[in-house]
Amino acid sequence: MVITEFLLEQNINKEDFIKVKIGAIAYKKVVADSLDEDACQVTTSLCHTSVLGLEEDLKKIINLERLNDIRYLNKFLEAVNSRLLDDGKFIGRFEEYSSRKRRIIHPQTKPFNYVVHSGDILINRVTPKFPIAKKIYFGITKGKGRVLSKAEAFGRLYSCGFEIIEEHEIEGETYFTARKVKEPVFDKQPSYGPLIKLRRIGKDGKLIKVYKLRTMHPFSEYLQDYIFKKNELQEGGKFKDDFRISKEGKIFRKFWLDELPMFINFFKGEMKLIGVRPLSQQYFNLYTKELQEKRTKTKPGLLPPFYADMPKTLEEIIDSEMKYLEAYEKAPLSTDFKYFFMAFRSILMKGARSK
Repeated sequence: MVITEFLLEQNINKEDFIKVKIGAIAYKKVVADSLDEDACQVTTSLCHTSVLGLEEDLKKIINLERLNDIRYLNKFLEAVNSRLLDDGKFIGRFEEYSSRKRRIIHPQTKPFNYVVHSGDILINRVTPKFPIAKKIYFGITKGKGRVLSKAEAFGRLYSCGFEIIEEHEIEGETYFTARKVKEPVFDKQPSYGPLIKLRRIGKDGKLIKVYKLRTMHPFSEYLQDYIFKKNELQEGGKFKDDFRISKEGKIFRKFWLDELPMFINFFKGEMKLIGVRPLSQQYFNLYTKELQEKRTKTKPGLLPPFYADMPKTLEEIIDSEMKYLEAYEKAPLSTDFKYFFMAFRSILMKGARSK
C-alpha cells in the first residue's frame, strides 16, 4: 500500500494531502491507524542499529525522519532491506538539493541570500567530498542536514536493493515508496570525488574500470534501469532530460573534458584509440546478441564510430557499430585510419559534441 492509498483510506482529499508532513503527529496517526501492526512498523530512526532492532519479515517500514539527517545512510537502508520481506515497502522522505536551494535563497534579503547559499554549498556539499574534511564535517554535524540530490538519494536506494514505485514532491520535500527487489550491493568504496571509475564491459566481456571526470551526481550509476523506464532515448542514444547530470557535468561533456582520464585506460592497454564505446551492463543488454559478441572481440575505443556517421536512434547506433566492427574484422588498421579522419571531419566541420 502506497502513501496516497493510506490517505485515501482516511477520506483525505488532495488539498489536505499536500499539507500533510510525514513528521507531523497527524500523519503519523493516519499511517499508524491505517496499517496492520503485525505487518508494518512506523519508526523515527536515524541509526541503522535501531532498525536492526526491529522485528524481521515486515511488509512495510515507514520512517518519519528525513534521509538528509541519517549519518550512515547506506547502512541504514541496508538494515531496512534486511527487515523487509521480498516485495516489502519502505516509505520515507528527503529534501532534494533544488528544494534546499529555493528554501535558502528566497527567504533572505538580496544580496545576502546568494552569500548564504554559496556558504551552504561550500560547507555542506563540497567539504564532505574530501576524506579528512569529511571526518571533521560528520563529526560536527552527525550527518544531519546533509545535501542530497534526487539522483544520489534514489541511487542509494537502488544500490541497497530497492526500486522506486511512487514519488511525490510535497511542500519542498520528496516523498517516496520503494519496493525491496534484491539484496544490497554493499558498495564499500562509493565514489564522491571528481575522478571516478565506472564499471564497463571490455574485451572478452571482462569488466574494466573506465576513468572519467564526474559529470553525474554520486550513486547515479545505479539508476540506469530507473532512467530507462522513465525517460526516452534522444538523438545519439543519450537519455532525455537526465537529472543525474550536474550543471558542471554538462560543460565537461560539451568539451569532452570528462573523457580525458580515459587515456589512463588507453595506456593500461584496456582501450584503443578508435573503437566502440565501453558500455555499462544495462546499456549493453539493449544490443543484439550478435553485436554483443562482436563488441567483446576487440577493445573499446576512445573515439567511437558514432562520430564518423552521427547516428540518431538506438537502431542506427547498432547499425553503425555493426558496420564498423565488420570492417574492422577484415582490415583493422585501414578501418581505424579511415574512421579516425571521418570522426575528425564530423567534429571539426559539423560541430559534433557529446551531451
